[in-house]
Amino acid sequence: MYCSQFSLSLCLMKEFVISEVKAETAILVGLITQEQDEAKTKEYLDELEFLADTAGAVTVKRFTQKVAGPSSVTYVGKGKLQEIKEYIKSEEDAEREIGMVIFDDELTAKQMRNIEAELKVKILDRTSLILDIFAMRAQTANAKTQVELAQYRYMLPRLQRLWTHLERQGGGSGSGGGKGSVGLRGPGETQLEMDRRIILHRITLLKQRLIEIDKQKTTQRKNRGRLIRVALVGYTNVGKSTIMNLLSKSDVFAENKLFATLDTTVRKVVVDNLPFLLADTVGFIRKLPTDLVDSFKSTLDETREADLLVHVVDISHPDFEEQISVVEKTLGELGCADKPTMIVFNKIDAYHWIDKEPDDLTPPTKENVTLDELRRTWMAKLNDNCLFISAKEKINIEELRSTLYSKVRELHVQKYPYNDFLYEMEEK
Repeated sequence: MYCSQFSLSLCLMKEFVISEVKAETAILVGLITQEQDEAKTKEYLDELEFLADTAGAVTVKRFTQKVAGPSSVTYVGKGKLQEIKEYIKSEEDAEREIGMVIFDDELTAKQMRNIEAELKVKILDRTSLILDIFAMRAQTANAKTQVELAQYRYMLPRLQRLWTHLERQGGGSGSGGGKGSVGLRGPGETQLEMDRRIILHRITLLKQRLIEIDKQKTTQRKNRGRLIRVALVGYTNVGKSTIMNLLSKSDVFAENKLFATLDTTVRKVVVDNLPFLLADTVGFIRKLPTDLVDSFKSTLDETREADLLVHVVDISHPDFEEQISVVEKTLGELGCADKPTMIVFNKIDAYHWIDKEPDDLTPPTKENVTLDELRRTWMAKLNDNCLFISAKEKINIEELRSTLYSKVRELHVQKYPYNDFLYEMEEK
């Protein structure tokens, strides 16, 4: 009996958090608020569309609404929800079925239940979409365990939605009166509690497994010898893996998709006479689910234990400055804000700007800033802690190697003053 009910629970869980998204059509929904203007909402929905594309969905329509804040009942207002419903119906009448509606913020169990009841299609939020991509990308046992733990943590407060078809009936004329009377508990609540116990037990097992993995990783790090550790950090899809491949001459998977790399890859790199360890870490993103940060603690330990952080930035992205802020905030939450850090602006080959007309007297915008102007601004602010490269076109890679050599050598001499392999380069 336990096995059959456990299997039933797993089937419902698979329906709730998708592990394989087919090429379904999707609608995106976002809010324009006082804290998030129309331009910002568009950028967030652009990123959400990229996430949907990474997961295998095709976006066919976007809906936005200007409100003071999200509705606690249906996220958007009733009128907007009705507009979305009518669009879905019109597409179905034209034999163009809508597979899902994806919301740009995390939905509560109540919001998700109400929206799903109204729209009658699959409902996802940004968090469940990111979790789905992580589930697709996870390759090693470590990553799979971490993703599964994050999925269960996300699922736990939303379990009730899975069992609405088995909710207990109200009524009765006992002393309790009305719905919820003592003795009228039905199979829905029983199954709900059983699922909750199963998931809590599974979470406990996954946590124990991650503790064991963390111990193994710690032992591995201790056995790496007296080498400086450098970690590539940054927003997702900024080119960290491509830089890793160039510097370490390895073959780390790199793709123009979000979260192409989940597992931390560590390689030994030798520049001239200096060996050091280089780690490629999972990318950060706006509105990154807290459960994912917690679940990926052992992966992020490479960042915590690094001696030098190389913050890679996609300078061709129109909102790269906010991405820098997101990464810096996340590093601060990890306790890494005070580590030695250098910024590498990647993808200079893809950077574009718009020349202002000579008779245009309006103030210049960020679209009018040239690459040279950006270079002068950031290098003046960061001194020698800033580089501009193109990993794809291999532009300024030798300058990157030289800068890394100087910084790693300085850290190495400080940390291991009595080294047995670092020596002075012979004069050429």
